Amino acid sequence: MSAHSHEIEEGLAFLPRFDANGLVTVVATDVATGDVLMVAHMNDEALRKTIATGEAWYFSRSRNALWRKGETSGQTQRVVEMRTDCDQDAVWLRVEQIGAACHTGRRSCFYRKVEAEGGGAGLVFTDAERLFDPDAVYKK
Repeated sequence: MSAHSHEIEEGLAFLPRFDANGLVTVVATDVATGDVLMVAHMNDEALRKTIATGEAWYFSRSRNALWRKGETSGQTQRVVEMRTDCDQDAVWLRVEQIGAACHTGRRSCFYRKVEAEGGGAGLVFTDAERLFDPDAVYKK
């Protein structure tokens, strides 16, 4: 193990390892239930803003833009705890979710279950109730 690897895996310095696009993967879970709410990405600025404000900020790959969770929908995330994995290339946010985490209006982005189906796989809705109408909120 190199000195750098040792510092990343065992040290106390937060040294996030961003990918080639300058992003780190983030998993957000509900602090009260442990439910996985969403997977997103942060760039350096989103990570710094999240740490500084205690609110979740992300980087949208599709819009190529920084955004604060809930800035349009009002469905915010207050960060209770932030962790990083062993090689510091992923971040786990334990959040207090206000309303829905998913842009589809659902509590979690993980509202479909994968089930084996005739040698392949299909999807089944589970916990799919909408908490808000995305067309009304996002004015699509």
